Amino acid sequence: MDLDVFVSVHRAEWDRLDALLRRRRRLTGAEADELVALYQRTATHLSLIQSRAPDPQLTGRLSQLVARARSAVAGTRRASWRDVTHFLTRGFPAAVYRARHWWVPTALVSTAIAILLGWWIGTHPEVQSSIAAPSQLRELTRPGGEYETYYSSHPATAFAAQVWTNNAQAAAMCLVLGVFLGLPVLWILFENMLNLGVGFGLMSSAGRLDTFLGLVLPHGLLELTAVFVAAGTGLRLGWTLIDPGPRTRRAALAEEGRAAVGMAIGLALVLFVSGAIEGFVTPSGLPTWARIGIGVAAELAFLAYVYVLGGRAARAGETGDLDEADRSAAVPTAA
Repeated sequence: MDLDVFVSVHRAEWDRLDALLRRRRRLTGAEADELVALYQRTATHLSLIQSRAPDPQLTGRLSQLVARARSAVAGTRRASWRDVTHFLTRGFPAAVYRARHWWVPTALVSTAIAILLGWWIGTHPEVQSSIAAPSQLRELTRPGGEYETYYSSHPATAFAAQVWTNNAQAAAMCLVLGVFLGLPVLWILFENMLNLGVGFGLMSSAGRLDTFLGLVLPHGLLELTAVFVAAGTGLRLGWTLIDPGPRTRRAALAEEGRAAVGMAIGLALVLFVSGAIEGFVTPSGLPTWARIGIGVAAELAFLAYVYVLGGRAARAGETGDLDEADRSAAVPTAA
């Protein structure tokens, strides 16, 4: 595309659209129809320029023009409680459900790796000695040691907030860094499974595996599920760059990226729940069976939410993407 020629051919249309937008409250019927037609053409021009001859200054001007025209044609859209309800009951669970072929295998493989690491560390004293000195290991694993006091070392509210922030950051990194072909996501997953495996191995070697599971399971089931969902989605986003399917690579990445942003918000809410459990339930004086029961109930509730509400919404065509009216304009593709 010769950008100078393209601009000279279509500049008059853009100027005319700008003029109509300046006096949009006083348009005749014919001028309103003209505004709609010019908006559609300008949106197509913008998409062509972005895909074939990107120029920052021209793209910025046309983006602003298209946004103003869209507002004039469709009206200003404001978020409402209906949007929140739609997101929580359809958009987010459908996006998680659609990504299940990625995050379920991610969860299974990661859990297996954590168990294998824990077994390896727990059965090899030389590996344990490379982690810390024997006196430090005893301090970590003894009754009332650091593994147990960790969950009650700070006030519950502050601890829950800290846990939520750390986990939400890890989940967001998995979602965002997936565009780098998924490699950073694999590293984040490995670090999490290594930390889990170290605790599993050290506590099992000290004969206190039941205590470790009683501390981890109440919040860990839901927390790790959220991390696995984020990681699986990040891996799918990376694979989209390699194999976009019938879509263009740009369109596929935009669609999956928008859905991933929505999932980041939803997973932050899920991690808020797991953080509250870790801050208030895990260090509580409840019996171990009651604490684990709360964690299992939270996990089952989330899975039912995804597979029942999300499955129903996905089968009805929900993808977790933005509504069509809120997406960027795209050039139609030939069949």
